[in-house]
Amino acid sequence: MPARVPETIHALVPALRATIREAAGLAFPHYRAGGQTNARIWSKTGGSPVTEADVAVDTFLKIRLGALLPAAAWLSEETADDAQRLGADLVWIVDPIDGTRAFLTGHPDWSVSVALLCEGQPVLGFVHAPVHDHFYEAVAGHGATRNGAPLRVSAQSRLPGARVTGPKPMMDTLARGATRDGVKPEFVVVERVPSLALRVARVAEGSIDVGLVSSDARDWDLAGADLLLREAGGSVSDLSGTPTTYNRPDPVHGSLIALSDGLREQTVAALARG
Repeated sequence: MPARVPETIHALVPALRATIREAAGLAFPHYRAGGQTNARIWSKTGGSPVTEADVAVDTFLKIRLGALLPAAAWLSEETADDAQRLGADLVWIVDPIDGTRAFLTGHPDWSVSVALLCEGQPVLGFVHAPVHDHFYEAVAGHGATRNGAPLRVSAQSRLPGARVTGPKPMMDTLARGATRDGVKPEFVVVERVPSLALRVARVAEGSIDVGLVSSDARDWDLAGADLLLREAGGSVSDLSGTPTTYNRPDPVHGSLIALSDGLREQTVAALARG
């Protein structure tokens, strides 16, 4: 990670905070708690859904973030990829609505996720969960907060008793690998969080100990939240414990784990055994 965030970038934080809240305000009128969105919906190649709210937020952020930092390249879920980003020192990575299926069915766990990479590493990270009114932000080397309060991963140091969430096949693998002398660990199973960015943010705030992520996540799902977690005492890594990297030619990831530094060794070992 760069030794320090340039002051010109750090100074953008108040404007970014306001911009992301404004962007979420474009989506919120289309959200119906517990019910179907009133936004128009269509399917992208591959079958994943997109709504007019996703596109509106993406367009708004591309214009506004581009104006704030014209030198930065762009990578987002709803914009055609431009290979120019691969040679750029600064790159915005954006998911206008992370957890679109949650958004369109009235589940509260969706978010707006924004990260800025500098020299390939996230140096600014934001995850805004409008329904919960939770605004997470991080600046590399300056900590992470939720609504202004500092974030810190939980003090849980053992897998037995850990609060775990994620896809069931990965949770089953973890349980098998953590079984000792025929005794399975008693995890506290947390309901799966549909927004990956929000799942990682909750590890950073200490309400989840281990967040499991199945393969096929993209940079825009993770980059902003990963910085939150790094600043709070953890990281997103692959199943061997290698930290996640961003802005590669193919921004797709394999299976991942989000957890505190204190649980990494045990969790990596258990997944390997499972």
